[in-house]
Amino acid sequence: MTLDSPHNRNALSSQLLEELARGLRDATTDRTVRAVVITGTGTVFCSGADLSERTRGVTSQLPDILTTITTMTVPVIARVNGHVRAGGIGIIAASDLAVAPAQSTMAFSEVRVGVAPAIILVPTLRVTDRRFLSRAVLTGDSFTAADAVQAGLLSAVVSDEKDLNAWVEGVTDSIRLSAPGAVAATKDLLRTLPATSWDDGLSIAQRRSAELFAGAEAAEGMDAFLAKRAPSWGRPET
Repeated sequence: MTLDSPHNRNALSSQLLEELARGLRDATTDRTVRAVVITGTGTVFCSGADLSERTRGVTSQLPDILTTITTMTVPVIARVNGHVRAGGIGIIAASDLAVAPAQSTMAFSEVRVGVAPAIILVPTLRVTDRRFLSRAVLTGDSFTAADAVQAGLLSAVVSDEKDLNAWVEGVTDSIRLSAPGAVAATKDLLRTLPATSWDDGLSIAQRRSAELFAGAEAAEGMDAFLAKRAPSWGRPET
């Protein structure tokens, strides 16, 4: 999916949010989709909210979009093609994986225009170093892609667009080799286990593990491994 609104540097206008929400809903119901890649046009991934609209409706769909990204069963990869500001960072934080070129810069610019990065703090607090985040959101200062990797906001930083494409292709190729149900279960555990206690987490994990080991995917995957053949989900398309 491409954030394609170059006239305002891919700002989160009500139209763009509606189109992104629709695309995510379609991907959620399409059983052939194994991963979702979100990127942008030009040299900016997303410039944040479209301030020209200045209505509460501009951000009304953003919570649902961030929730969909985190709860949909397939991995979501943020292919950050350039600079990112404000709300665009929320999309990155909610994604399962994120990669950006070294020349990208990011900033929580909300405080510079008199508001707070309220909505996007929900996913960002879950993946980013707290001390780093405090400085970034309280000052509005920009930071580099390398800083974002060190803080946990990005998975990787690459040198240029060629390497950006190669990184995304490598990840999606690996996802295709993985069992869809197992990937969905793993994504769900990554989302839910951190919010549980130690004992509750182990109880949930033990129950889920038993269910997966008894499932059809596990039977196919283990049979394929022992027979030294590709499992059904990893066979080349004909």
